[in-house]
Amino acid sequence: MTVLDKQVEAAAPAAAPRGGRGTAWLIGAGLVAALLVLVPVAGALGAYPIPVGDVWASLQHRAGLGGAGLDRVAESVLWNVRFPRIVLALLVGASLGCAGALMQGVFGNPLAEPGVIGISAGAAVGAVASIAFGITFLGTWTVPAFAFLAGLATVLLVYALSRSGGRSEVVTLILTGIAVNAFAGALIGLFLFFADAAAIQQITFWQLGSLSQATWPKVLAVLPCAVVGLGLAPLYSRRLDLLALGERPARHLGVEVERLRIVLILVIALLTAAAVSVSGIISFVGLVVPHLLRMAAGPGHRFLVPGSALLGALVLLAADLAARTVAVPAELPLGVLTALLGSPFFFWLLRRTRRRQGGWA
Repeated sequence: MTVLDKQVEAAAPAAAPRGGRGTAWLIGAGLVAALLVLVPVAGALGAYPIPVGDVWASLQHRAGLGGAGLDRVAESVLWNVRFPRIVLALLVGASLGCAGALMQGVFGNPLAEPGVIGISAGAAVGAVASIAFGITFLGTWTVPAFAFLAGLATVLLVYALSRSGGRSEVVTLILTGIAVNAFAGALIGLFLFFADAAAIQQITFWQLGSLSQATWPKVLAVLPCAVVGLGLAPLYSRRLDLLALGERPARHLGVEVERLRIVLILVIALLTAAAVSVSGIISFVGLVVPHLLRMAAGPGHRFLVPGSALLGALVLLAADLAARTVAVPAELPLGVLTALLGSPFFFWLLRRTRRRQGGWA
């Protein structure tokens, strides 16, 4: 155990209570089991139904573990349409959930989510600009590429504008993010004003959020960013526990607060920009998911960060399944569905926590 680990154990025992570790493991196992059940169910349900047993058989057949291949149509639907969408939902949901947990830890604010520092709005500006002005030099990759680069650039701009005297403050970052979000909204409105009817329709569809255009190349485009971000995030869990004590105590305990903030903001930007670039704006996943786990297993980030990734993946996969099956043959916009369900649910969480605990844990 390193010196920093010992300091975390000594200074912040409440962040990871011994009795809560068993609960955390139980919740983690439950989330993994739920994902193992939901993935084949999501593969089976849709406009072209496929029995769950056939989905398992096809998976085993592709993995060389026995099973049997399906007929040509079922095999094509399963592997060229549904599985890319399922994998993309898992990656996007895990990225947004993990980014939300990191945001709330870095900012020490339970209302923080990735959109606060302008990532989603910046990505939307890039996507809307490419659509409105008919930029297509990257083919089908043009919109995701513009969204990703604009999201990253926006975060760097917010951080540069909020930095003063060699450091940044949380309040300044949040206020700068609000200002940049407003400016991004104005740019989007301006682009819409100059766009033609077809572009406006495409822009509206993108902003509503959807995974209907999922393909294996898009999965491969998001995968490196998600793997890097999700791999780095848990490494900073102990430092986030110390940061929860306050910036000054964290510095006394050896945490380089400014460096930690820079690294985690870049990780958050990487995860969120990659997710938004292929799915559009999907709200409330990064806000609600960490709160659910915090209420169930406590505020310790050693479980909260990876647990939020698991629960985010599960929530978005379930939401996407509902979006494409509730109104068959039509499909509900995924971002609209998550906002419709997330808003009242978050309000219920807020009221419940205030009533039972007198505030957030």
